[in-house]
Amino acid sequence: MNTARDLAIVALEPSRSVEQGDLSLALAGAEVLDLVAAGALTLDDDRLVPGPKSATGDRLLDEATASLVRQEPFETIEDWLWRRGRELSSAYVDDLEKIGLTARRRGPRFPLRSGRAVPVESPARSRAEERRASGEPVLTALAAAVGIEDETAPPENLTDDTVTTVLAAVGHAVMELEAVRQRRSIEDAAFDNVWRGF
Repeated sequence: MNTARDLAIVALEPSRSVEQGDLSLALAGAEVLDLVAAGALTLDDDRLVPGPKSATGDRLLDEATASLVRQEPFETIEDWLWRRGRELSSAYVDDLEKIGLTARRRGPRFPLRSGRAVPVESPARSRAEERRASGEPVLTALAAAVGIEDETAPPENLTDDTVTTVLAAVGHAVMELEAVRQRRSIEDAAFDNVWRGF
């Protein structure tokens, strides 16, 4: 099960619109959970403790494994989300396109110009949507963090401390990013008002 890839596929559905920064943070969190499941990583409180290096069979997860901080004190989940999350949604979009799980939509007005990447019919797309539709708790919580699902708190049926710790860190990072966006919006509006006054 590849939660990060499933989240990227679900987020790219044509009917959905997500902030790329939010998605990048959630993908970085999903990678932590995927690496824990693969035995490449454990959590010590909020620190990411790398396990033995081993290939996962997924290019981006192998890249994530290689980028883990391997000296003490190990990196915190929050630090990982911000460092690894930088431009991660674009990396997933590119990777999904390379392996044939997405294609660029062509516009009716400009058929030669490629548009947004959307998932193509595939077993991976069906599996990701089935997981989302069934309310699988981890994917549901990550989808909620980026605004795909209505749920705002981790589902109550999550009992794994590692999962709840990672999901809480993702939620906090997304809220922090939204606060930065709002602050910039207010500053831009104030700047515009100053210039209009002259």
